[in-house]
Amino acid sequence: MEIQGPKMLNLPKFPDVRGNLSVIEEFRQTPFKIERAYWIYDVPGGEKRGGHAYRKNEEIVVAMSGSFDVVLDNGKERVTFSLNRSYYGLYIPKGWWREMENFSTNSVALIMASEKYDPEDYIRDYSQFKNGIL
Repeated sequence: MEIQGPKMLNLPKFPDVRGNLSVIEEFRQTPFKIERAYWIYDVPGGEKRGGHAYRKNEEIVVAMSGSFDVVLDNGKERVTFSLNRSYYGLYIPKGWWREMENFSTNSVALIMASEKYDPEDYIRDYSQFKNGIL
């Protein structure tokens, strides 16, 4: 699976009267091996998460519950993706500045990452990011 830029992914959805089921498998719905998964929850009203870019890490973000917006910036343009269904995933390639905002009450964001946590992979200064320091 090859993807050039950020992209919404339709994840498989298996409807059932007892409750729906969706799945993410490495290299089928993801263009990378999943090395880490984490989730964000209990975000107070008005707060933002993210505010960084990665040198190597790629991610897929899924709204497991509730809704939130993911604002992506490549240094030239900004685009906002609204996530509110657990059968959609947002693929974010390396080198994109990301912020998450507008979290609804009880929202949960699941993030699957291509890299293990490495503080050296983060670019946390937007001016450095804009100046192409990757």
